Amino acid sequence: MTDATAPTPTPLPTPPTAFLILHGWQNHRPEGHWQRWLAGELEARGHVVRYPRLPDADEPTPAAWEAAVRHERAALPAGRPVTVLCHSLSCLLWLRLQAGVAPPSADRVALVAPPSPELIAGQPIHAFVAGELFDGRRLALGGDGESVVVAGDDDEWLPLGPVDTWEARVDAPVVVVPRGGHLTPDSGYGEWPAILAWALGAPAAEAFG
Repeated sequence: MTDATAPTPTPLPTPPTAFLILHGWQNHRPEGHWQRWLAGELEARGHVVRYPRLPDADEPTPAAWEAAVRHERAALPAGRPVTVLCHSLSCLLWLRLQAGVAPPSADRVALVAPPSPELIAGQPIHAFVAGELFDGRRLALGGDGESVVVAGDDDEWLPLGPVDTWEARVDAPVVVVPRGGHLTPDSGYGEWPAILAWALGAPAAEAFG
């Protein structure tokens, strides 16, 4: 027999999630960028966030960035779900790490505005696409849960468009943002509720729909 006077048990809070947020080429983590805004929103909700300054953002090398990302991933507390959110060049870096030895683990991964490897091959940062990694093989993002690629349909770093560039290359759905540009403050992405909703656990179709 149930005691009607017994207090209703208080539900246990959801354990805080750990987040790793990685910037791109020539990004010095400005105040108005959606990544900095997101880091603040997540920290305000009690989550653990690492949003590092990657070395030599203007003249980066894959080796230095890979070492930094491994260090930052290892610094996240054990036993918590880990979500990784990359923007621009760090998306290519993350794919390199996942295809290499001892890839860093994650539960959910978002690659935001990953640039065309063919376009990067003609830039000073061409070392990030060296080798055969982006020559037609299908790449894993490494998340045990939902992973997603998000890109603007008019991104200048994706001359063939996000779907033609990435759909056959990654083992994740590609979400196209109309008139999103490179998804930077210049294209209106400072505060970005959709990426916050996804980071907090909403499915991509719901968050970006």
